[in-house]
Amino acid sequence: MTQFPCINPVQVQTFRHLLKACIAQRNLITGKTLHALYFKSLIPPSTYLSNHFTLLYSKCGSLYSAQASFHLTQHPNVFSYNTLINAYAKHSLVHLAHQLFDEIPQPDLVSYNTLISAYADRGERGPALRLFEEVREVGFRLDGFTLSGVITASGDDVGLVRQLHCFVVMCGYDCYASVNNAVLACYSRKGFLNEARRVFREMGESGGRDEVSWNAMIVACGQHREGLEAVGLFREMVRMGLKVDMFTMASVLTAFTCVKDLVGGMQFHGMMIKSGFHGNSHVGSGMIDLYSKCAGGMVECWKVFEEISAPDLVLWNTMISGFSQYEDLSEDGLWCFRELQRNGFRPDDCSFVCVTSACSNLSSPSVGKQVHALAIKSDIPYNRVSVNNALVAMYSKCGNVYEARRVFDRMPEHNTVSLNSMIAGYAQHGVEVESLRLFELMLQKDITPNSITFISVLSACAHTGKVDEGQKYFDIMKEKFGIERKAEHYSCMIDLLGRAGKLKEAERMIETMPFNPGSIEWAALLGACRKHGNVELAVKAANEFLHLEPYSAAPYVMLSNMYASAGRWEEAATVKRVMRERGVKKKPGCSWIEIDKKVHVFVSEDTSHPMIKEIHMFMADMLRKMKQDGYVPDIRWALVKDEEAEADEKERRLLYHSEKLAVAFGLISTGEGVPILVVKNLRICGDCHNAIKLISAITGREITVRDAHRFHCFKEGNCSCRDYW
Repeated sequence: MTQFPCINPVQVQTFRHLLKACIAQRNLITGKTLHALYFKSLIPPSTYLSNHFTLLYSKCGSLYSAQASFHLTQHPNVFSYNTLINAYAKHSLVHLAHQLFDEIPQPDLVSYNTLISAYADRGERGPALRLFEEVREVGFRLDGFTLSGVITASGDDVGLVRQLHCFVVMCGYDCYASVNNAVLACYSRKGFLNEARRVFREMGESGGRDEVSWNAMIVACGQHREGLEAVGLFREMVRMGLKVDMFTMASVLTAFTCVKDLVGGMQFHGMMIKSGFHGNSHVGSGMIDLYSKCAGGMVECWKVFEEISAPDLVLWNTMISGFSQYEDLSEDGLWCFRELQRNGFRPDDCSFVCVTSACSNLSSPSVGKQVHALAIKSDIPYNRVSVNNALVAMYSKCGNVYEARRVFDRMPEHNTVSLNSMIAGYAQHGVEVESLRLFELMLQKDITPNSITFISVLSACAHTGKVDEGQKYFDIMKEKFGIERKAEHYSCMIDLLGRAGKLKEAERMIETMPFNPGSIEWAALLGACRKHGNVELAVKAANEFLHLEPYSAAPYVMLSNMYASAGRWEEAATVKRVMRERGVKKKPGCSWIEIDKKVHVFVSEDTSHPMIKEIHMFMADMLRKMKQDGYVPDIRWALVKDEEAEADEKERRLLYHSEKLAVAFGLISTGEGVPILVVKNLRICGDCHNAIKLISAITGREITVRDAHRFHCFKEGNCSCRDYW
């Protein structure tokens, strides 16, 4: 029998107070020291103390230690189980949380609430509702935590939220602010702002509003582009003397970000500086989000970041996310990710999602695989849905749809984003059969599609000319799923009709849209006109485009190229002159390829690369072989007047287009049979498309080219687009 030293009750009480202080301050080091004393039998064992050590490790994010502490508890009670269930829930290990829940001899209401909340955080309505029914069958008296959890879990089903809202009012549970806040947030997320306003108003009449209610309503207004109302609510909070904290400030910043009100956001930034909130890490995240999305760059974001003396993990993640929104700044996003680790932070699921997005922009398979490996080795559970979703998108954008599908198939569960990512990946690669099959699978699994799902599905139809199928999906969006059609959906339909040569129908769709067409719609029509050579309609589309975005180079370049292809050189020269006079600059075309973790960039007729002689020799030999196989250079793509260059000169210029040079370098720098990926910042030219098909057949290589619009996977003389691009 273990003999304990003589310890008086005062010492035990002091030990308890120290342990509680460690939990409150998340002081893991001191807590472990106390646990060591406890193990050495200097303190009599008790379930109370064992539970609090489990709670300490849970609060500090040390799941393994929490598990060990729980299993060492000699006589675990319901609090012991609830603590570890909560730890599992925080790490998104809901299946383990539910397994442990099933082991509790007599679960209490807290047990049910914790598990319902875990399912709510993951948006899993079914299990949460089953637990809710079980709670009522057992006879527990429901509280605000139970109802707010099940309402949050039901957020995607507005009809169910309405039913639960009725239940809340009828049974008198609307006295709980947390329940009303959950209802308000659900209505807002699904686009029912008036219902959210009504809930907020009724809360005011009953005196049941708290700071969370005001913050939720401010966010709701921001999400629905009601920025003035959001700011008005903030002013009302201040006038009423309510406590304005960092969460309130962040909510107002979210409103400015949602409505893209940079000026108002900057004025609010000035107010925060005067009130001393500008150094707060949470508020700083909101400011960085505002500037990264509304200021067109990251300069101001750096200034905000440098003002914060103790940046936390969320702030670093926001910086990485900001950089990943700009393809040209994705390298800085990777640098931020490395700095995050150098500063002692462990990346969480959000960190991996943001940095994976940066890898997608760079189309860097090697860096993407390194991030994937780090995610597997890290403390976060590898099956975290959001990380897997980002990996699926990353592999798709890096041209490896096979690896994307492997990650997708290994995921223990899928949500709407998972299927959206895989559907979009197949759509970009021209594998429309799999894309549409996954959409049908999504419906069979009772996973509700959203507006992004239909953008991917319509894109798949557009890339393959499936006009009837596209029209069907466009119709059922509103009729079957109640999803409002947005500009992106109309753009996809215009692209679908235009690619199929139905230019009049595409023009009619623009004219009959329920809102004013934007540059996206006119750009889709302009691209279709270019494909089918309809110069007159292209002029109209380009003028409308320029009216909306006078300094965009795209309409000038496309119209000029169309005139040049049609031999209308004077009109082409006029467009270029207007472009120069207005100071609009064309983005220079370039292609790049990653070999041995190093990126090699090429421009048209490039002579700067150290292996350019070998590349030119390879292309000359390849041209001879291609001509033997019937290749005839399409000199229209040289876009040069006959009097300015002879046919041989035009052929030479075509031979040294950037994508051909990148492909040539990739072939001579890699082993036989190794697939290569080339990325181009503009659309691939028609002659290069024809040439690379032949090169893939001659060399027996799989060559993937990612241009500004889609992937072209060349294999054995064919392209995945089936020449429909």
